[in-house]
Amino acid sequence: MLLTFFYIRGIVHYEFATTAQTVNQVYCLEVLERLREKLRRKRPEILANNSCILHHDNAPAHTALSVREFLATKQTTVLEHRACTPVLAPSDFFLFPKIKGILKRKHFDDLMTSGIIQRQF
Repeated sequence: MLLTFFYIRGIVHYEFATTAQTVNQVYCLEVLERLREKLRRKRPEILANNSCILHHDNAPAHTALSVREFLATKQTTVLEHRACTPVLAPSDFFLFPKIKGILKRKHFDDLMTSGIIQRQF
């Protein structure tokens, strides 16, 4: 699974989760910590003026109390995502077209070992 975090100017952070990885609140908090560290190093202005806005779905890992408390302490605004509304996913409009363009006419057996995604981001 590919986890991506992006804003209008491009991808801020991405990472691959193994197929054995359980996506729960503990894992979600670990990812959010890595995201904040990446923001601190590469886009400090986003954290400096508290303009970090997170849009994720209503998965139990995302709505867990520990995750909501973490985001509140970090002054991260969370945009509400209405249930069963995949048409509102920003990834459909920004991320997926970019990935499709990169992968167009490419043929390979294994995405992870091809390095295509890693080289482009």
